[in-house]
Amino acid sequence: MATERLQFHQMGLDDRLLKAVADLGWSQPTLIQEKAIPLALEGKDLLARARTGSGKTAAYAIPVIQRILASKQSVSEQDVRALILVPTKELGRQVQTMLRQLTAYCSRDVRMADISGKADVSAQRPILMEKPDVVVGTPSRVLAHLNARNLSLQTSLQMLVVDEADLVFSFGFEDDLKNLLCHLPKIYQSFLMSATLSDDVQALKELLLHNPVTLKLEGSQLPDSSQLHQFSIQCEEEDKFLLIYTLIKLQLVKGKTLIFVGAVDRCYRLKLFLEQFGIPACVLNSELPIQSRSHIITQFNQGFYDCIIATDECNMADPTATSKAAGKIKNKGGKAKEKEYSVSRGVDFQDVVNVINFDFPATVESYIHRVGRTARADKRGTALSFVSHTETALLSEVEEMLTGDNAESSLKPYQFKMETIEGFRYRCRDAMRSVTKQAVREARLKEIKQELLNSEKLKTYFEDNPRDLQLLRHDQDLHPAVIKPHLKNIPDYLIPEDLRGRFNPLTNKRRLKRTNQKPKPHGVTKTSFKGKNPLRSFQYTKRDRNKKQSNKKQSCS
Repeated sequence: MATERLQFHQMGLDDRLLKAVADLGWSQPTLIQEKAIPLALEGKDLLARARTGSGKTAAYAIPVIQRILASKQSVSEQDVRALILVPTKELGRQVQTMLRQLTAYCSRDVRMADISGKADVSAQRPILMEKPDVVVGTPSRVLAHLNARNLSLQTSLQMLVVDEADLVFSFGFEDDLKNLLCHLPKIYQSFLMSATLSDDVQALKELLLHNPVTLKLEGSQLPDSSQLHQFSIQCEEEDKFLLIYTLIKLQLVKGKTLIFVGAVDRCYRLKLFLEQFGIPACVLNSELPIQSRSHIITQFNQGFYDCIIATDECNMADPTATSKAAGKIKNKGGKAKEKEYSVSRGVDFQDVVNVINFDFPATVESYIHRVGRTARADKRGTALSFVSHTETALLSEVEEMLTGDNAESSLKPYQFKMETIEGFRYRCRDAMRSVTKQAVREARLKEIKQELLNSEKLKTYFEDNPRDLQLLRHDQDLHPAVIKPHLKNIPDYLIPEDLRGRFNPLTNKRRLKRTNQKPKPHGVTKTSFKGKNPLRSFQYTKRDRNKKQSNKKQSCS
């Protein structure tokens, strides 16, 4: 007999917190929330592993808020009671949003501050001087404020949370975290939340936790095949571009789509390539300002865009890099990029239907977190990975992991006949020739300049005019490459026979207008349908004749 699941109202939560949970539409807790919240309220340290989209953020946010509300009943002094460490700025903003939603009815009693942004330490000092109850930030930024004496935790801290714990060391925060521990009290409650239990998480466990309860709630780190369909297809460089073009243009991929590439240049090359065929897409990478990145994610979640090309740059990060690099690491091109950036980790993309690994991820963990952007909660999703001959070893590692976790989560070959789209190859090559290295370089610089302008110079304007911010789009054509208009339309003869009944190649307005015309009544000619024939309806009167003769006389004189 199945045991009855524990509900939110049975956890002894504050009424204001329960009301906020009801407003979010959470009828019952997820498995991680059901197990973690009661243990956290008992004061136990937690090491929790649960797959992406399982509600880990709320699993620690609810007990943090509840304990603060309880302490406010006996202690009136305002102080920092909870510290939430996140590896990326994007995740910091997401956590702050979740906290604000959960404190909608107790915002006066529970105040919070997100210091993970790019603002100067001195600019954030006034916020911390007010001693918010909850502080959210990256380890390097929190340590900077502790060293500057803008923040004091030695006597007041009650709870420490490390979200996406397996990223903290891999993003180079090991030294920052160890130095940060010197500023914490001897006794505090700790939570480590992660989708994987790597060696880095075990090292964090030794540093932070005291007799923890370990929760491994899902046997598989990804949903089973009834919810998430995972496919792979063997294809080389040119075939990757050919396949992504035909999948999108022939509408074989529908709905919100995340396309992951491994480098910033690849991101812009693919965007310029798709522009040749009139396919709009946003780019998301570490070179863009944090305000632009957050705005792109927000508009994507609101349905402004259907396609984002994202660089999963944590694969290229040096795992041994430390905070001495001042928050920057260098990629192969030698250009500085942000250490505190990851699209595949922690960012809450909503209603993603498809994840396409244009470049196969370099690690099993990266694959899990990329694919985990879809099929979140109870929704279904599809993951398709392009695999070249140099990436077959990585594919084998992923397949071994999936089979070991759950046979239902296996990666299946994508049954697609490449010969059916062979007719598109000449168009693909034509577009690839236009996307030169110079065009990619110009596009990269143009996008950065454009986003910096939107992010910095117009920041105050958008604060006063929020509606105009909604109109700001990030999927506009960059046009450094030569655009060939004929590539936007697909001739009938190129469409595979299996799709001719389902796909309409007519895209320009003139042809669409012709197909939408109402049928002509029986027996009505083309000229009579549009109006009377002017050759038959024209009448030549005597007045017109006199007028014509007077005009002739004037011209002769």
